[in-house]
Amino acid sequence: MPDGSRGTKSRLWRWRSNPLRRHDDVVEAWIVLVMWTVVVVGGVIAGLVTAHAAHEVFARERAERHSVAAVLLTDVPQTPSAARGTDRALAKVSWTAEDGVTRTGQTMVGTGLHSGSTVTVWLDARGALTTEPTGPTEAAAESALFGFAAAAALSGLAFGAGALLRWELDRRRLAQWAKEWDLVGPRWNQTTG
Repeated sequence: MPDGSRGTKSRLWRWRSNPLRRHDDVVEAWIVLVMWTVVVVGGVIAGLVTAHAAHEVFARERAERHSVAAVLLTDVPQTPSAARGTDRALAKVSWTAEDGVTRTGQTMVGTGLHSGSTVTVWLDARGALTTEPTGPTEAAAESALFGFAAAAALSGLAFGAGALLRWELDRRRLAQWAKEWDLVGPRWNQTTG
């Protein structure tokens, strides 16, 4: 008999009929099988569905939002940490809508700009100020991250539920062994005459 088949047989002992197999062993085997099926198949499905849904949301954002040139109405002072180029501040801007009406609103712009500077702002489908949509590369990375998080969450829940059920089976088996020992144990101390 090859060594590989012996290892497989020892792992599958709960499925084979033998006099030492208890009902709880079969239940535990089913719990483990269902748990790993949910972890592998459910995790993949949850990850793919979540990643696809996130990708669709990002794509819809890019399709619905558009940029327009706006004029800064207030100064935006330079902040000490603006050297990195990532600092933004809320400022009042003015832009011309598609219907030709001049509108004003507040949005985030880079710091260190003066009143009258031209900035790019983003509008949603209704023409209201909004944030810049997530770019395709960032959207792909974030979609993958969301998919991985969903797969990990489902897998963690399945693994935790399986561990909890197996713990309960172990607790039941230990209680059953204790009860059986209470019946058999006293007989071991008897001496034959």
